[in-house]
Amino acid sequence: MTRWLLFALAVLMTVSGPAFARDKIKLGIMGGDSEVHWAKAKEIAARDDLDIELVVFSDYLLPNEALAAGDLSANAFQHKPFLDNQIKMRGYRIVPVGETIVTPIGLYSKRVKAVGELKDGAAIGIPNDPSNGGRALLLLQAQGLVRLKEGVGLLPTVLDVVENPKRLKLHELDAAQLPRSLEDLDAAVINTNYAVAAGLTPGRDTIALESAVDNPYSNLIVVRAADRNAPWVPKLVRAFQNDAIRQLLKDQFPGQYPAF
Repeated sequence: MTRWLLFALAVLMTVSGPAFARDKIKLGIMGGDSEVHWAKAKEIAARDDLDIELVVFSDYLLPNEALAAGDLSANAFQHKPFLDNQIKMRGYRIVPVGETIVTPIGLYSKRVKAVGELKDGAAIGIPNDPSNGGRALLLLQAQGLVRLKEGVGLLPTVLDVVENPKRLKLHELDAAQLPRSLEDLDAAVINTNYAVAAGLTPGRDTIALESAVDNPYSNLIVVRAADRNAPWVPKLVRAFQNDAIRQLLKDQFPGQYPAF
């Protein structure tokens, strides 16, 4: 009886074992605040039998390339206009599976305290990639600094500027270089992660900030199209979309990341 009982238990463990196996994935993120956000999400995922290895990048163009190549299981760093443009330009077969945070882009300055103080011919830095450059131009338009051609959508370029009453000089620079270039500019439109990494604070150091209401630039969790229905995908999304992450954002980054 004992021998048969042990045999039955062994068979049961063999059959049911895979059901309790932990999924292991590699997630690409950007350095800075995201490392704090996802360190907490990693703890939460572990309780859902998902092991996440965080792979940190400093260049916006690399995480999608790594994902498409199979070096990552997923990434979480980009908004939809950026993703759409990357897919269009590079043919990546990658898809969004969940939203994370909105990080309103801001116009920062060390020379003036308000948009109205910008002088004629002021030098303004904007990101040189299509999606964030377009986002910067839309922010400048919202502040009345430029007017863009009708119907340009979310991806305008400097060629779409039809009115520039202050004759602003728009300098297109790599997004990561803008904080370091701020000393040489009258103002610059800087993504939040790069601004914070450089010691700048949205609100305190911005003279204009993108609205978080109905913002089309919510960040996304992205996977390869072939993995969109993988069993670990909902675990990954749940690891971020929960009250513990919302509380962390509220406590450690007050006012910086509107609730998702």
